[in-house]
Amino acid sequence: MSLLLGSLSRLSLGKHVYVRSSLLLSKGFSTSLLQTPPCEIVLAERCGADLGKLVVLYINEVKCTNLEKKVPLELVNDKDAKIRIGASHGWIATLKEDGILRLQDDLIPVESNSGPKRISLPPLVTLPHCQTQIITNVSMSSSSPEDCVVAVKFLGPQLSFCKLSSQSKPEWTNIKIENPCFYSSRVMFSKKHNMFGIPGSGGHLIGSWDPYKPSKNPKFQRLRFTNMPKLSKAKQNLLDSCSRSEHLVESLPTGETFLVKWYKKTTKIAKGGIATMRTKALMVFKLDDEGNAVYTQDIGDLNMFLSNSEPFCISATSFPGMDPNYVSFRDFEETGFVELSFSDVWSLASTCLVPYYIPPQNVVES
Repeated sequence: MSLLLGSLSRLSLGKHVYVRSSLLLSKGFSTSLLQTPPCEIVLAERCGADLGKLVVLYINEVKCTNLEKKVPLELVNDKDAKIRIGASHGWIATLKEDGILRLQDDLIPVESNSGPKRISLPPLVTLPHCQTQIITNVSMSSSSPEDCVVAVKFLGPQLSFCKLSSQSKPEWTNIKIENPCFYSSRVMFSKKHNMFGIPGSGGHLIGSWDPYKPSKNPKFQRLRFTNMPKLSKAKQNLLDSCSRSEHLVESLPTGETFLVKWYKKTTKIAKGGIATMRTKALMVFKLDDEGNAVYTQDIGDLNMFLSNSEPFCISATSFPGMDPNYVSFRDFEETGFVELSFSDVWSLASTCLVPYYIPPQNVVES
């Protein structure tokens, strides 16, 4: 752990656990609104038969923070637990043997310790020739599950939506995607366009669905890749040998949308055929409304976070101690970052049972 924290110090130099909104302060407004820095879940220190106190790493710090918040141990420490299926806005999505998908706020550091929220969605409905056992990821249209739409992307053709509202009974709307280029892709919600989007394999096509009127005939946008870097033959051969995934990332601070290509290569195969993979490259493209995907090594003041949670961006200057123009990434077996100016990849083998970055959370002073 000390090696991990020391290596992360390049990104994590500040000591501020809570920071005020720099935008509001720069305009002369006073506000009681605070935000926690982005963090990652480290572990839960057992304090009961089934509970543990949450330990997190705020990304702008160089040490772990022990919280008083108690969480179910199975969410954090259970190596065999397969109930964690994703996260969005800090809410953890779980799926147990009863087949009920639940949203839980247990891993949001600022949420109540005494009254955790557990929101159960209706039983999943499996479309013909589809499956609902393997989930690619979960996305929410807002951080308020009492009034939002939840999108669940399954491995294969099924995409399901559930509208949560205090005014109506939730139910699933299930879509079967015809184009196989979307079968292994992840869904994300764009606040800018008020749509759920999925990048196709290779990133040349983006499908978009209206959260309130999802259709089996989505809106498609074809991308044109421009400003591509000139790669050496060795670099191109390396990328060709990698497994690649595409991720749509929206920056709320700037209103920009990015497509990230994440290249990972198998480094060893353990007993049972389980492959260990490490990041070899990240390529970031800035998208515009005309369908241009412009390769860039400069995302300005932003810091981008990729994990098994829905990706997000923050303004580095809003969180003292953070450097701009970085992409941090976290997976089950690896943690690291990319300094985009030079495309340098730093990666450390690090086992993590809960590879989720938790985005900044609002805190209201009492």
